[in-house]
Amino acid sequence: MEIILRLEERKDYKAVEHLTREAFWDIYVPGCDEHLLVHNLRKTNVFVKELDFVALYDNKIVGNIMYAKSTIKNNDLEYTVLTFGPLSVLPEYQNKGIGGKLINHTVKLSKVMGYKCIIIYGDPDYYKRFGFYESKKYKITNKDKKFPAALLVLELYPNALNGIEGIFDEGKIYEIDKNEAEEFDKKFVAKEKGYLKTQERFKELSNKYL
Repeated sequence: MEIILRLEERKDYKAVEHLTREAFWDIYVPGCDEHLLVHNLRKTNVFVKELDFVALYDNKIVGNIMYAKSTIKNNDLEYTVLTFGPLSVLPEYQNKGIGGKLINHTVKLSKVMGYKCIIIYGDPDYYKRFGFYESKKYKITNKDKKFPAALLVLELYPNALNGIEGIFDEGKIYEIDKNEAEEFDKKFVAKEKGYLKTQERFKELSNKYL
């Protein structure tokens, strides 16, 4: 299948929020709030619009990736890095390489833009195929100074993180207000919240430290 990537445009906003909701519904918890994250992220000064890409199949938006600037903090030192998320693909188009295409394309652009690394929270089984490693390798912790198994780092060029270690702070934009999320979700067609086995995987990763 021929997938075309292009930058997201204002006219795409609603479609991207819808596909994000569909992609994440019941995946981590009953329901989801990632569509609110998409909506709010665009309004911030940490949003990297140059890396906000949609994937199209037959002129239909079927995937999206969004990036934000985040930081590694070490006492008084701060280093700007990238994080991405949500990475969304409509359920009926998943497992067709669309997510990988979005990642590979934006990783290349991130290198050209001069960033040192990308740090995310994600499933190691998926993201290691793109060159991500557990953050422990780079002595980068979460805010609790622990090494979650789901905290993953991709150096954008060899030795990019030499001399850089500390606490990863993805930023306040990723702290979702549950009440705001519930109100925002009312703007969409009602969906019943339920259980998927992927929620068990999420719980497992959330409680696993290295």
